Amino acid sequence: MDLHLKGKVYIVTGGSKGIGEAISRAIAAEGGIPVIATRSHESADRLVAELKAAGDDAHSVIGALEEVAFCKKVVDETAARYGRIDGIVNNAGANDGAGLEKGPEAFRNSLSINLFHYYDLVHYALPFLKKNKGTIVNISSKVALTGQGNTSGYAAAKGAQLALTREWAAELLPHSIRVNAILPAEVMTPLYRRWLDISFDDPAAKEAAIVSKIPLDKRMTTPEEIAAMAVFLLSDQSGHTTGQFMVVDGGYVHLDRSLT
Repeated sequence: MDLHLKGKVYIVTGGSKGIGEAISRAIAAEGGIPVIATRSHESADRLVAELKAAGDDAHSVIGALEEVAFCKKVVDETAARYGRIDGIVNNAGANDGAGLEKGPEAFRNSLSINLFHYYDLVHYALPFLKKNKGTIVNISSKVALTGQGNTSGYAAAKGAQLALTREWAAELLPHSIRVNAILPAEVMTPLYRRWLDISFDDPAAKEAAIVSKIPLDKRMTTPEEIAAMAVFLLSDQSGHTTGQFMVVDGGYVHLDRSLT
């Protein structure tokens, strides 16, 4: 299936590690051009070098997405380099454990890390998205639907991302800009691996307990499976899909608990 991404330019936040890296690689594999916006200089340099060595184009812009000026820089630099922007994949963020007891400053910082740049990037990229009838994919989380405990900031941000998905889908209908969200549940990424390793005396046992509750095949979702959904939503093949929440999780959230 040709996804018709060849030569199209997509900004991917947090696009050099974990789910973001898988999305960047999937875009490049389809002939698209990922522009990776991240603070992770070394991983971005490595990924861009690998993609270019394979004959693909890619670019990175390094900085802190919490800064409004950096979000504008990402858009300006992408437009100056390629002359177009065809889509945004809002992905960067972290489950930082800003629960009720952490206090107002931690809560506000969590929103800054996880939410505000979703809006900022789309705001600055909007003229280019309108011109090209672009697409937006917001990476949210199961936590937006289920709650988790002790992570008020992250949960609030992820819920807001879903609200923005449908708000933008409605607002941008006149411009044929499609907006959708993906909700991962249990995906083994470097951040997830670190959480397991530093939080539990027996990380392997904790991982086995989590996996045992995933209905489909009793395994975690792979970053590549999230990326496959992302590039489909970016592509013309999903040309009449907008305002949707795609839960790619092996049935973890919605299937009956008796199955686990």
